[in-house]
Amino acid sequence: MQLRVTFVAAARSAPLLAERFEDDRPLDQAGWDEVQRVAQDLIPLAAAELRYCSPAPRSRATGDALGYSPLVQLALRDCDMGRWRGLTLGEAMARAPQSVDAWLADPSATPHGGESLLAFISRVGNWLDTRPVEDGGRIVAVAEPSVVRAALVYALKAPPSTYWNIDVRPLSTTAVTGRAGRWNLRFDGVSA
Repeated sequence: MQLRVTFVAAARSAPLLAERFEDDRPLDQAGWDEVQRVAQDLIPLAAAELRYCSPAPRSRATGDALGYSPLVQLALRDCDMGRWRGLTLGEAMARAPQSVDAWLADPSATPHGGESLLAFISRVGNWLDTRPVEDGGRIVAVAEPSVVRAALVYALKAPPSTYWNIDVRPLSTTAVTGRAGRWNLRFDGVSA
């Protein structure tokens, strides 16, 4: 039995360089405009048997705007960044450069007092592994790009450092197929 989980990265709530750790801001106008531009391509995912989203305002708003009526899943929340919550990477670096360097280099580090990268990847992976499996079952999950990155690292059984090399764009889709402990990355596209 195989399950298909399609992750939709939430629309943006700020320009890339203004992104903040655990950003609770709603979609900005550019984010709303982006949702409207791609809605025709993403609305068909609403046919999934199960539709979820992270608790972040922009994930919920993205899912609602696409007609998914998603159920909030706390396990799909962004990484707990502790004292760095609400800061940009630049602001955290200005305050504690050695701590940021340690966090980027060691996936088990928690210099911010929050959740380690390893714990974050494991939490998202556990959510993925506990989805109900029915042959041909489909799930759509709208989540922060960081959550999608964590899910991909987990699904591919890649080293945690791979997390930093995955670029998830707002409103991009990524699918994994399989079942608990055995996931495959799936690329859908137009064949030549």
